Amino acid sequence: MELKGPTPALAVAPRRALLKPSLGAFLAVRGGNPNPQSRRLYLTWNSHRKMETPRLAPCSCMSTENGSAVTNASSGRVGEVKRVTKETNVHIKLNLDGTGVSECSTGIPFLDHMLDQIASHGLFDVYVKASGDIHIDDHHTNEDVALAIGSTLLQALGDRKGINRFGDFSAPLDEALVHVSLDLSGRPHLSYNLQIPTERVGSYDTQLVEHFFQSLVNTSGMTLHIRQLAGKNSHHIIEATFKAFARALRQATEYDLRRHGSVPSSKGVLSRS
Repeated sequence: MELKGPTPALAVAPRRALLKPSLGAFLAVRGGNPNPQSRRLYLTWNSHRKMETPRLAPCSCMSTENGSAVTNASSGRVGEVKRVTKETNVHIKLNLDGTGVSECSTGIPFLDHMLDQIASHGLFDVYVKASGDIHIDDHHTNEDVALAIGSTLLQALGDRKGINRFGDFSAPLDEALVHVSLDLSGRPHLSYNLQIPTERVGSYDTQLVEHFFQSLVNTSGMTLHIRQLAGKNSHHIIEATFKAFARALRQATEYDLRRHGSVPSSKGVLSRS
């Protein structure tokens, strides 16, 4: 799976006193006014306007987290982690600036379905290939996939310069409504308040939902609050949670152009220490 990273360098061109050309100049470009002087004025202004658009710098970094061997991303905000233990073998790629492409195979069908929600609603490109001791139960694979996703997120974010940092979203799914609020603060914390009425959805143990998010929080350095506002159907409650999480994470990882690449913290740094 090829991950795209469309993030060129963050730079703002010096401002110049250029006035927006007249409607006549605008029409000249489109053939409505043959005046060559107006056409030159419009093209000069438009070129300068494009130069002033902030462009986002690629970042890549390396870390080793919880037994995960992390490889350097070639470009853009892309993380890649390979985590191998006696219980599981996990390979994750994550592109924060993707288009929602999902290629997930964990051996746990319901977890694959939830990872698809993260990709689709977060507009992340997500590749997950995992094998584990699911003949015992899904616990270790669920945990290690989440740990590795958190590590790829940590890598892809880099120094977190210019991002919004905070995300907040409430997702409805039929009768279910789940609110997720998060902060890419560098401080891992989970507050979890779901009342899932059944012990399983398909073959998936619903206790593993909390464990998934706790594991992801631990390695990514994220503060995450999950609250159920309504819901009776277990599948709906869990899926609404993953959708709300994806949208909140998308908000938090997107760039705030007014920051011009500065760290969104009064301390001047966001880290896990």
